[in-house]
Amino acid sequence: MEAIINALPYLWAGLKVTAYVFIIAIIIGFMIGLIVALLRLSPWKILNWIAKIFVDAIRGTPILVQLFFFYYGLNSLGIISLDRTSAGILTVAINAGAYFAEIMRAGIQSMDKGQTEAARSLGLGSMQTMRYIILPQAFRRMLPTFTNQAIISLKDTSLLSVIGIADLTQKGQVVIAATFKAFQIWLAVGVMYFIMIYLLSLLSSYLERRFELR
Repeated sequence: MEAIINALPYLWAGLKVTAYVFIIAIIIGFMIGLIVALLRLSPWKILNWIAKIFVDAIRGTPILVQLFFFYYGLNSLGIISLDRTSAGILTVAINAGAYFAEIMRAGIQSMDKGQTEAARSLGLGSMQTMRYIILPQAFRRMLPTFTNQAIISLKDTSLLSVIGIADLTQKGQVVIAATFKAFQIWLAVGVMYFIMIYLLSLLSSYLERRFELR
């Protein structure tokens, strides 16, 4: 127990890094997912094709390989220079974005076509129909699946320690190397991840109840 108490300041610092990377990555990933989903639904085949290749490429490769590609691969070209944190955020965001895109595409396509026809009859354009009619209703259906993917992305941040990001997992490894208290420290790390995921699930449940009341 003493080892856990002494390690808490270090683990707390790692927890803040994990939360920062996760929040930024999820926001960017959501925007990527929305753009790619709209491209997948585009009547222009070239845009649909590009979006499909992106989704298939990201979903068809391990996130660890993607992390190495963005950090070591891109930096080796000398064209751009990504620090560890930027590469980690970019990797998690793009990975989540590919999955969000398919969630959004399925959610949008599940909407009754009568909704679009009714909006058109009221004089709304395609973008207005999507923004004010389709997306708000589709989002309610997609929220549980969004939460599941967000939880997966949060767990994926633990892999960022392999490129030296001082996240919760990396801090746990450092403390264990200094104290040799593997059981206690990994237990504390696991509890911290569980608390974050549990809070995320509570937020999702709260939003679902709010949407049901409208």
